[in-house]
Amino acid sequence: MAERMQKFVSVGQKWPEKRTAADRAGDFHEIYREFIAEKANEQASRCAQCGVPFCQTHCPLQNNIPDWLRMTAEGRLEEAYQLSASTNSMPEICGRICPQDRLCEAGCVIEQSTHGSVTIGAVEKYLTDTAWEKGWIAVIKPRREREESVGIIGAGPAGLAAAERLRLRGYQVTIYDRHDRVGGLLIYGIPGFKLEKDIVERRTQRLIEGGVKFVLNCNVGETISFEDLRAQHESVLIATGVYKAKPLNAPNDQSVVKALDYLITSNRVGLGDDVADFTSGALNAAGKRVVVIGGGDTAMDCVRTAVRQGAKSVTCLYRRDRANMPGSQREVKNAEEEGVVFEWLAAPKAVRAGKKPGVAAVRMRLGAPDTSGRQSPEEVPGSEFDVAGDLIIAALGFDAEDLPEAWDALDLKTTRWGTISANPLTYATNLPGVYAAGDIVRGASLVVWAIKEGREAADAIHAHLQDRAQTARVAAE
Repeated sequence: MAERMQKFVSVGQKWPEKRTAADRAGDFHEIYREFIAEKANEQASRCAQCGVPFCQTHCPLQNNIPDWLRMTAEGRLEEAYQLSASTNSMPEICGRICPQDRLCEAGCVIEQSTHGSVTIGAVEKYLTDTAWEKGWIAVIKPRREREESVGIIGAGPAGLAAAERLRLRGYQVTIYDRHDRVGGLLIYGIPGFKLEKDIVERRTQRLIEGGVKFVLNCNVGETISFEDLRAQHESVLIATGVYKAKPLNAPNDQSVVKALDYLITSNRVGLGDDVADFTSGALNAAGKRVVVIGGGDTAMDCVRTAVRQGAKSVTCLYRRDRANMPGSQREVKNAEEEGVVFEWLAAPKAVRAGKKPGVAAVRMRLGAPDTSGRQSPEEVPGSEFDVAGDLIIAALGFDAEDLPEAWDALDLKTTRWGTISANPLTYATNLPGVYAAGDIVRGASLVVWAIKEGREAADAIHAHLQDRAQTARVAAE
């Protein structure tokens, strides 16, 4: 093993080639080129094969990263893929959009020793793309079909991960979603330059070919009642995600565009839809001075989308400094390369419309830590300044919608944050046979957490239905 691995001293960190900023700013294609096999093997060989793999413990899915890196270095690519897929329902998606710089690669021991982490995400992406190309990803074929059916509300990462796991066990699975395409924020929220849509669509097609049914344009509470849905299935999983935008709460904020409205419009246009708000210019950055308020990954998606739409200028306002930004630092670097201007330690005070539109802002400084341990931003007296902007986008995060009210399910318990209250171990809600997972339980978070919780919720539903069947058999005897 030593001959093939632990080459981090002699082999430097190498990423897949990145398209130039000028080249990539003109389209919505992914910015990284593919790893060739030799480079993927070489980079995998840098792994130190730690006795305590911090990369694995920093991964929400607990992916067995050292072992599939070793297999990749040894050229055992199909085995490496199978091991990667054993813990992750969508490794090629996580390889593209996970903030590895905050998760597995941040925990990499050789990163801590200043040699530069193994490029785990790039290798993960390479493995699964190769698996699709080589035909190693099998059609879902349960060993036996079960009569019990499970309804899943939400066709995002949590719902899709749960559906795959349940279908592999033979359950009859139907997914209900409000949108006209499958994928949730994978298809409509994340821009193509981070995740091209055919990557999501081939995962969807695998589920369809494996027997998962989809009911689209279906808004629970309107198209179908929650009670009717429960009556149709032995168990129900709520995996809707969170879509309600956090308010800006600044004067004249009614003229501010919600980040998700902007991103969904852009993605729809990219998929070939005719969207009136884009054609009219309301949700189109072309030729405009764009200001995005926020510092998370959604804000980075907005600024980089605006660049590609041909914005005249793009400015990001964030109330803390760069080191305290919640978004991926790699995304910030990509945005800077593409011409985005960042105003750190700056917060909006008001939004101006009319002949001189823009944002009245104020400089901030970091004060004492708050309850989360982060330093609280506070205004610097007399530091007001203006940022001109024709299109102002708020990307401040998302809250849960009021599902009990919307679904006429007032007995469904929620937390004080409006998320669904579910047992943290079993994902069971207070309603019999009803489970919940992903952002609608955790709050707005990462795709990798949604996948993890969708898989675990599927296991809990399986255990519940098995117990129920056993109880019925005993009663019959």
